[in-house]
Amino acid sequence: MEFRHLGRSGLVISEIAYGNWLTHGSQVEEDTAAACIRAALDTGITTFDTADVYAATRAEAVLGRVLKGERREGLEILTKLFWPTGPGRNDRGLGRKHVMEAIDGSLRRLQTDYVDVYQAHRYDPSTPLEETMEAFADVVRAGKALYIGVSEWTADQIRAGHALARELRVPFVSSQPQYSALWRVIEAEVVPTCEELGIGQVVWSPIAQGVLTGKYLPGAAPPAGSRATDEKGGAEYVARWMRADVLERVQLLRPLAEQAGLSMAGLAVAWVLQNPNVSAAIIGASRPEQVVENAGAAGVRLDADLLKAMDDILAPVAETDPARTAQNAPKERP
Repeated sequence: MEFRHLGRSGLVISEIAYGNWLTHGSQVEEDTAAACIRAALDTGITTFDTADVYAATRAEAVLGRVLKGERREGLEILTKLFWPTGPGRNDRGLGRKHVMEAIDGSLRRLQTDYVDVYQAHRYDPSTPLEETMEAFADVVRAGKALYIGVSEWTADQIRAGHALARELRVPFVSSQPQYSALWRVIEAEVVPTCEELGIGQVVWSPIAQGVLTGKYLPGAAPPAGSRATDEKGGAEYVARWMRADVLERVQLLRPLAEQAGLSMAGLAVAWVLQNPNVSAAIIGASRPEQVVENAGAAGVRLDADLLKAMDDILAPVAETDPARTAQNAPKERP
């Protein structure tokens, strides 16, 4: 495993992080989830990403049970809040009441005294940014989080949040956006802003919900048991990539993966790690062997010709419009 600083902070994280968004507590049984987490530890992964909303809080609980007994100082645990975790009007969003209650719930489920990075899962248009950042500052001062970050915020939102964090003397160090060779919307605005401010990217879906593994073939039914057939939520996320033009171009990446000595998934993960502003790529898994395969991208350096060939193949189908971050954001508190 290779390690990188999270932005310009002093926090060092594994450049492959393990995340349990669509799996633990919902798609796979707990013994399989535990085997995946242990496989991550065995490969040298020390950074684990989750959120209170994943599997209706069960994902945090699974992670907490499996990591219990591991040396806490040797782990970096990231979690998030924003989406509803209960029926109440304040069981959601980034208002002070929810922030202060949500961190306690996450710590209880994760069975830890603190998280390394506490992140706003989305921007909350219904709460003054000042209120949110003051609450985050109090979480840090209480020792319940060491750093703060955000997920899927626009460049302007990141800049405004960072300015308040500086005033409050709170370390705002991470951005967690979607990023892959097919989804490149952060490159034009978010990445340059974060480079300027010293914020690192911890990116999710580097294999584009499994499409970049090449397992989905144009004109063929999705493999049984794949995410594209999962009715618990996975299928809706992968649907946008299940077009013939996308799947045909992904198949053209096979010779490049062979040239690099990587699986298709490994090539996709290695691609995002070539961006110097990316501190870590989050991988997920429903089987331990997937963890080992994807972790093989750590430390890989792809040459310029191969990167250009990848870009040329995927350019006609890759999404690059920076406005997509704002377009996909909630317009009000859920």
